[in-house]
Amino acid sequence: MNWNPLFFEPIVKERIWGGQKLSNLFEKKTPYQHNGESWELSAISGDDNYIVGGIFEGVKFSELLEKYTHEILGEDWVNKNGGQFPLLIKYIDAAQDLSIQVHPNDEYAQKKHNSLGKNEMWYIVDAEPNSRIILGFNKDTNAKEFENHLKNNKITDLLQEIVVKKGDVFFVETGTIHAIGAGIVLAEIQQTSDITYRIFDWNRLDPSGQPRDLHIESAMETLNFNKNEFSLNYKKLINQENEMVDNNFFTTTYLPLDGIIKSQTNIGFTIYMCLEGTATIESESDTFQIKKGTTFLIPAAMNEFSLIGKANLLVSRVRCN
Repeated sequence: MNWNPLFFEPIVKERIWGGQKLSNLFEKKTPYQHNGESWELSAISGDDNYIVGGIFEGVKFSELLEKYTHEILGEDWVNKNGGQFPLLIKYIDAAQDLSIQVHPNDEYAQKKHNSLGKNEMWYIVDAEPNSRIILGFNKDTNAKEFENHLKNNKITDLLQEIVVKKGDVFFVETGTIHAIGAGIVLAEIQQTSDITYRIFDWNRLDPSGQPRDLHIESAMETLNFNKNEFSLNYKKLINQENEMVDNNFFTTTYLPLDGIIKSQTNIGFTIYMCLEGTATIESESDTFQIKKGTTFLIPAAMNEFSLIGKANLLVSRVRCN
């Protein structure tokens, strides 16, 4: 069988803090008043995407992955890690501030939830003037000081706020306290996990008039109380993959396409997110059009292909060795 790129039907998630920018920026179908997330590529049970187009039209990604594990993920990855799909790809629209939260590492998540942890990266797609994120502490602190500030409703005094702009990139390591501020749309590449420990929610009430659940005990067992730096610098060389993030969980590069690039994948799968522009994928057997907001996966078994056009893309992979 000749393999071609896999395209997916996004899963839009209603969130109390969401808005309408996923439709405005990416022409996503936004059925809610508060559209917070678009899950572009997921194999999480109950939240996995349907394939769009081609011979697998209408098939759930997890079902396709179960049948063609080696062809999609690659022999090296499967031999080392098994058949679990390791990444979750999203867009997030924060019309309001998200809760202050933290994610667990692999060891804690496995013990508590039989899940992977949640290391993630953010690429700022759009940001209103003076929009900011919360990322880590503004000084080294400890559990006692943190608890005192939390009890006295002064937790923000300990937190590092960063004003962001389009194109900024951050790696959010597990254990890092964080929040996405209002006015920001970002692309998020993360481990396959949906575990979040909510610490503070700005005294916000849910639609039924009740405070949302907090997870203080788990958060306290997870938090890294040291001050760290999280912003990443990267190049923007045309028709090259410019390194952004490279760690044990995934790698992501920035690819400004202007013309034609010939690629070949024979080690593992590759995920592309088209942030801006339009392009064409030419495989051995077919041609495919992509536009701003398109996410697609190149299976490991797919042979040489070309990208043609003018577009800015995020390219993500996992280590196979």
